[in-house]
Amino acid sequence: MSRTPARVLAASALCAAVLLTGAACTAGQSGRAVHASTPVATRGPGPAAAPAGALTPDQARAALLTQADLGSPWAPTQGAATWRDGVLKAQADISECGRLLDALYTEEPFGTPSGAHAVAAYDDGDYRAQLRHQVLALRAPDVDRTLTWLKTMPQTCADFTATATNSDFLDVRVADLALPNVGDARQGLRLTFTTESYEDILTTLTLDLATVRVGDDAIVLTTGAPGTLPRDATAQAVQHAVDRLTAVHGKARTPA
Repeated sequence: MSRTPARVLAASALCAAVLLTGAACTAGQSGRAVHASTPVATRGPGPAAAPAGALTPDQARAALLTQADLGSPWAPTQGAATWRDGVLKAQADISECGRLLDALYTEEPFGTPSGAHAVAAYDDGDYRAQLRHQVLALRAPDVDRTLTWLKTMPQTCADFTATATNSDFLDVRVADLALPNVGDARQGLRLTFTTESYEDILTTLTLDLATVRVGDDAIVLTTGAPGTLPRDATAQAVQHAVDRLTAVHGKARTPA
């Protein structure tokens, strides 16, 4: 696809957008893994009610990744990545791609949670990466409908332009991301946001989105970093996340 080179974020603004720092922290980000149950609004797919006998809030929290699962140098988050506002809050030139950016910004590809919902977040200081893991109680048909939509993104949004909050431009590319063969259904995406400084220096933010259905429940993992991500970080996190949720399901079915 022929493209006109985009003049994008100036070097100083770009640096602020990709650094992982506590400057953009929200309430509750105190150096411990974040465990949340209060959703925020989204313009993505509508809310989905959890079925009877679904995952409980305590079970959702028990299924979250721990620092031991991830290993060093991952540690409980010290604050939100500033690129969330600087990059993910951009306006796309294709409406369906804008829907994808909205889902990434709100971290709600399945819509606003109405059932059990837990979140944990971790930072990798070596790569300035950040990982967020969510566990949600949903319904299998609703999860599969969203997975079907996500599978269209590498074609619909393979290469598009987005306007950042400072009115500069981002070149965005979306590709399939291979995930471990775990869970009942899954879809992975890798997004690269490329910017060009006034010195013609290219800078890239890489963001992985991994979504997996396990029974009626869903796992959402986002891993982002300036430049490249730690090798196999997303795949390993997905494997551990599914293992934990599967173990929780097993305990729920075991008679007391």
